[in-house]
Amino acid sequence: MSLDARKQPFFNNSRPACPLRGDWVSFRLVDELGVGSGYGGLPYTLHDSAGQRYEGRLDVDGFAKLEDIYCGPVVLIFDTLYTGVDQLYRRLTARSSYPLPITELQFRAEHTRFATPDGSCTENNPARQPATKFYQVEVRDLVRHVAHLPPIAPRTNQPQRHALKMLAELGFGVPEPTLAGVVLFPNNHTVLEVRPLRALRPALSSEDSFSALNLYQLSLIAALSYCDFGQEPPVKPTDQVHFPQSPSVGNLFAEQLSCCVEAWKIDPEQVQRFYPLYEEVPYSRRFEILPFDPQLYPQNRPELGKEQEHPASLHFFDDEKFGTDTQAFITHHDEVILISVRGTFSSADAVRDANAHQVPFADGIGKAHEGFYQAYRAMRDFVLSYLSQFHIGQRVVICGHSLGGAIALLLAEGLRRIPDRDYNILLYTYGAPRAADSEFVAGASALVHHRIVNHNDPVPSVPAPWMNTTAKLWVPGAVTLFSAPTPGGLLFAAGLVRVGGNPYQHHGEQQHFMPITLPDGTPSSVLWKPGCESIQEAGVNRALKLHGDTPLREIFLRQLFQASQHFMTASYIPAAWATLRRWQQALDSQGSLVTQREYELVDRALETMRQQLRDKRRELDRRPVPNGRSHVPEHYHQALNAEIDRLHTSRRRLESLRWRRLEARDVYGSHAQSVHLQGCLNRWFSHRENRELPPVASIPAAAPSERGRAHPLDIDSIV
Repeated sequence: MSLDARKQPFFNNSRPACPLRGDWVSFRLVDELGVGSGYGGLPYTLHDSAGQRYEGRLDVDGFAKLEDIYCGPVVLIFDTLYTGVDQLYRRLTARSSYPLPITELQFRAEHTRFATPDGSCTENNPARQPATKFYQVEVRDLVRHVAHLPPIAPRTNQPQRHALKMLAELGFGVPEPTLAGVVLFPNNHTVLEVRPLRALRPALSSEDSFSALNLYQLSLIAALSYCDFGQEPPVKPTDQVHFPQSPSVGNLFAEQLSCCVEAWKIDPEQVQRFYPLYEEVPYSRRFEILPFDPQLYPQNRPELGKEQEHPASLHFFDDEKFGTDTQAFITHHDEVILISVRGTFSSADAVRDANAHQVPFADGIGKAHEGFYQAYRAMRDFVLSYLSQFHIGQRVVICGHSLGGAIALLLAEGLRRIPDRDYNILLYTYGAPRAADSEFVAGASALVHHRIVNHNDPVPSVPAPWMNTTAKLWVPGAVTLFSAPTPGGLLFAAGLVRVGGNPYQHHGEQQHFMPITLPDGTPSSVLWKPGCESIQEAGVNRALKLHGDTPLREIFLRQLFQASQHFMTASYIPAAWATLRRWQQALDSQGSLVTQREYELVDRALETMRQQLRDKRRELDRRPVPNGRSHVPEHYHQALNAEIDRLHTSRRRLESLRWRRLEARDVYGSHAQSVHLQGCLNRWFSHRENRELPPVASIPAAAPSERGRAHPLDIDSIV
C-alpha cells in the first residue's frame, strides 16, 4: 500500500483507513508554573489507533516521546494506582468501606500548587511556548474512575473530548465503558498543564481549650445544618450524583471546597458575607463526601432499593421513620470527624422543645428532656454507623444551635460513654436550652463543652429548672425578678432548685456574648464567662418584654423562637465574627480584652444586680411567719444566697479580663503554631468584609474624662 493512504479520511464506518506506522508523538506534564519535575518518573499508558498499547515512564522533567507508532491519534492515560508509603493514602486505598482508587497521578497532583492565590486558571504557563498543542487538564481527564474526584473547574484550553468519543465509538482507546484519557494528535508535541488537586477546608482547632477560631468557624458549621444536603437525584441514583443546589451541605463540601472555591453563603436568605478561615490542603485531606460509583461499590447499586447507599444517606440524617424531624450532617478528614445538628425548624421541633418531661438517659446517668432525648435516639445509629466505618482516631467535633445544641450534648455524652470506643469529643453549642438534670450534668463533667450564649437570647433559659411540665401555663419566674419584685423573687429562687426531683441544669463552660453601649453611644462587646444564672435571665426579661405576667405556653414558645438574638446569621455568627476580630486586635496590640471604660460600665451593672438580689432576700426575710413557719422554703433562701455569691465571682472574673493578655493559642488554638496559619489569614483578610472593623468588633478608644467613673446602670441598660 502506498503512502498516499495516509492522506485518506482517517475514519470510515468502523475502523481507521490503514494501519500504517511511522508517526510520532511527544508530550509533557507540567504544573501551573511550567515545572514538570513533580511528574518525573510517572508511569503512563498509550493506546493507538491500531489497538496497540504502549507503557512507559516520564523522564525527570515530565517528558516522553514515542516514535514509529501507528498513524493517527493516540489516547493517553495515567491509571497506575498509588503504591507509595504515605500512610494517609495507604489507609484511603485500603479501608474496608469505600476504598478509593487513588492513582499515582492523583498523589502527584495533590502535591503541586496553584499559580494564583484563588486557584483560577492562567494563560501564561511558560511551558506552552514550544508546544504544538497545549491543554489544561485535570486528574479526572486522565484516569478511569472519577467518582471520588472533584468536578471540572473552568478552563479555556480543554482537551478535545469529541476526538476521544470518536475513538471510543470505533473501539480504540481504553477498554472501558466510560471515556477516559486525553487524545494526542500525531506528529505534535503536546503540553498538558495538570491542575493542582487541592481543596479548602475550614480550619478547626483540635484542642480542648476554647478558641476564638472555633467559636467563629463552628457557628458557621452549625448554621449550615439548616440547609438541605442538595443531592440530585436525592434518592435512588443510578450512575452518578451531583450537588447543584447552593447553599447546601453537599454543594459546599463536594463542589465548592473540593474545587478550592471560597464559599461564604450558608443561609439562602443571607446577605452579609461571612467567610470561614480556610486552609488549603491536598485534596485527600479535605472534608470528604463519599463517592457514588455502582461499578466500584456494590452498596451503591440501584437494585438494592431502600438499602442502597449514596452520599445523602451516608452523610445526611433527616428523620422520617420516627417523625422527630431531626436533621444533622456528618463528614470527616484525617484529623477531624465533624457532626452538626440542626436547631428548631418546624412545628414538630417546637412540640419536641415544649415537651419538658424528664426520662432516664439510658446511655449514661441522670435524666434528660424527653423531646431532646427522642431526637438523640433517632439519630444515634446513623452516627454510630458512620463512626464505625471512618473513625480512625480523629477528634470528634460536634456542634449545634438551639434544639440542635441540646441534642448535640446528649449525643456527645452518649458517644463518650460507649465502652472501648475512646471517642475524643469536643462540643460547641450556640443558644442551646437545658437538656438534662443535675445528675446528668455531674456525670458528664469530663465532656469538653463550650456553651455559647448571646445576652438577649431567651432560649438558653428553658426548660426552666422550676418548670411545671404538665401545666397549661409556663411561668417564667426567673425573668420576672426585676419587674415583679414580690412573686418574682420566689419564682427566681425556685428556678434554681426543683422541689420533688433534680433540676434542669446547663452543662459546659458558658461563654457569654454581651454587647454594650458606652455612654458616648459607641457600641462595644465583651465575651466572658460570668458563671451565674441571673445575667442570662435578665437578658431574657428584656428580650421577651415580660413584666410580671405569666404568658400562655404557646405565646411564650412563639416569643422564644422568634427572638432575633437567637438566630444564627442575624446574631450568633456576627457576634462570633466580632469576637474573633477583637481578639485578633488584642493579640496584635498585646492589649487587654476589656478596656477600663467597658469594665466600669459592666461592673456597675453587676453590682446593681447583686444589690437587687440582696434586697429580694431581705424582703423574703421580712415576711410574716404564721405558726412559727416561714412562707418561704429554706431552699429558696439558699438558692438566692448562692446566686449572690456567684455574682460576686462574676465581678472578679470581669476584673481579671482587664489584666489578661491573649496568646496566639487563645485565638487560633492548635493552629497557632502552624506554618500554614499566615496563608490562611492572608486569604481571609483578602476579603474586604474581614478587613473592615465595625465598632462592635473594635477595641474602644480610651476616654480620659471617663476613667474611674462608674456609670449608674442596671442590667437592663446593657443591650
